[in-house]
Amino acid sequence: MQKLDYKYAQPNQTGNKPYNPKMMLNLYLYGYLHRIRSSRRLQAETTKNLEIMWLTNEQTPDDKTIANFRSDNTAALKQTFRAFTLMLNNANLYGKETQATDGTKFRANNSRKNNHNLTTLKTKIANIDKQITEHLNAIEKNDKEENKTKENNTKLPSPQECQDLLLKLKNKKVDLEKLLEKAEKEGEVSTVDPDSRLMRSGGDARPLDVCYNTITTVDAKHKLIVDFEVTNQANDTGHLQTMSNKVREVLGVKEFVHLADKGFYNGEAIAVCEQGGVKCLVAKPKAGGSKKSEEFSFERFTYDKLLDCYVCPCEQQLQFKRINKYSGGPHRVYENYAACRVCLRRGECTLSSYRRIYRPLYQDVLDVVDVRTRNGKVLYRKRSWVVEHPFGVVKGVWGFKQFLCRGLVKVSGEVSLAFLAYNFRRVFNIFGGDVVGLGVVFGL
Repeated sequence: MQKLDYKYAQPNQTGNKPYNPKMMLNLYLYGYLHRIRSSRRLQAETTKNLEIMWLTNEQTPDDKTIANFRSDNTAALKQTFRAFTLMLNNANLYGKETQATDGTKFRANNSRKNNHNLTTLKTKIANIDKQITEHLNAIEKNDKEENKTKENNTKLPSPQECQDLLLKLKNKKVDLEKLLEKAEKEGEVSTVDPDSRLMRSGGDARPLDVCYNTITTVDAKHKLIVDFEVTNQANDTGHLQTMSNKVREVLGVKEFVHLADKGFYNGEAIAVCEQGGVKCLVAKPKAGGSKKSEEFSFERFTYDKLLDCYVCPCEQQLQFKRINKYSGGPHRVYENYAACRVCLRRGECTLSSYRRIYRPLYQDVLDVVDVRTRNGKVLYRKRSWVVEHPFGVVKGVWGFKQFLCRGLVKVSGEVSLAFLAYNFRRVFNIFGGDVVGLGVVFGL
């Protein structure tokens, strides 16, 4: 526990002794394995659950102490997860041949009402300005009519009440303007959990929710988690390279097959993986094409590698013009304005004045990956039942759908606990509960 840098692993010589972090880790592991994540519920279990009383040696830490252990040892929990994966690797429980990567959204400890973007903030500031104007008019009316009643026989608010409301609105406007200034730099602001972002969560959650994206790589042999990365980016673009590097680091291999869905289809990341010896099978997103005719879809445009141009269905050449940067990486742009201007079928091809084709800078590598993915459909089908298995257990069976901690660092520690418990349970199931066999494998 000292090597993993747990707080209070080495207690002070003076004062009351703290709770042993080994005992606290046992308590949390038991809780996550039995769908008890709340520190208050864990504290209640220490006084009535015989298994937990045996694990804790009848010690009863309060809920604050239990919660502090999780928040104070985020880095140590991540290191504990990594140490256990290294034990699994040494025990040859990872196949090391095929890895599957995918991302899933966990709701953050931040409601949608506490998440703001430029549009919502400007609307709220405009509404406050309107209310301020109304209150100023009310104050002016009070000065004229004083305590006279309105036509509907209701009294006007007193001058002091109007002044108090006006002060509250002005203070609220100042706070919103500060958030607006921050949102102009970051795009959006979450007031309770600053690191969380609004994402499309899917599943049984709301279409849009404040979440974190957890990208996970799972080995195909026993569906054991190799490593993970928690991010506040809504998409998975570019993370295939990151997860491939983690696999190399944990498993000590250079060459393996990496399966991923279309969210990871990024030319630059895939090219780096391929150069490092990783064979990628990644689904290709559906290409954009004509809005009116299937005949003029992107697939109907033929690329001539020798001339570096695209030939459209009308036998016109779209020449290379420039390189533009997009979210999916740099793309080469091909177009032929002169030919499109006089084309009689332009209305079937595009809604604009001319057709433009975007070719990723690493398209040659992507072509190889596309062919490999099409020819390896049987292998690629493993992706869903390999990488979705941990998500189904953790989210569906254990009910872990929302974080209790706040902030990217603490959230990563919480995921470490959940995935450590998953790997722990998985290993136990692999050996069918044979504790003696487990001890032999791990050299215990």
